[in-house]
Amino acid sequence: MEMKYYRDVVLPRVESGDIIEYEMQKPYTLQPKFKRDDRTIQPIEYVADFFMRYKDGKEVVIDVKGCPDSIAKLKRKLFWYQYPDIDYQWVCLSLIDGGWCDYEYVVKQRKQRKKNKKIAD
Repeated sequence: MEMKYYRDVVLPRVESGDIIEYEMQKPYTLQPKFKRDDRTIQPIEYVADFFMRYKDGKEVVIDVKGCPDSIAKLKRKLFWYQYPDIDYQWVCLSLIDGGWCDYEYVVKQRKQRKKNKKIAD
């Protein structure tokens, strides 16, 4: 799915000059390692699917999602806290919603379709 996003979204924007820099599988530290009671607690690391810098200077981190688990949701919260100036987005492919969309938008649309179906039945 990440390859499809790269091919469909990233490459065309790089070729057009809209994206001036990108990196795949960029690591971020969400919590540094520390010591507690003579034990070393390892850092919490996160690897983003895509980091992109646009020609206007905006930085965006994209994670391609299907169905995020509780760990992904927790890491998203930690990322938002640790890197408040970076626009962090989850995207997913939903053909019924128009292709590559914001994950939260797709969830909202799915709930609405389910509600509409329930009303129609």
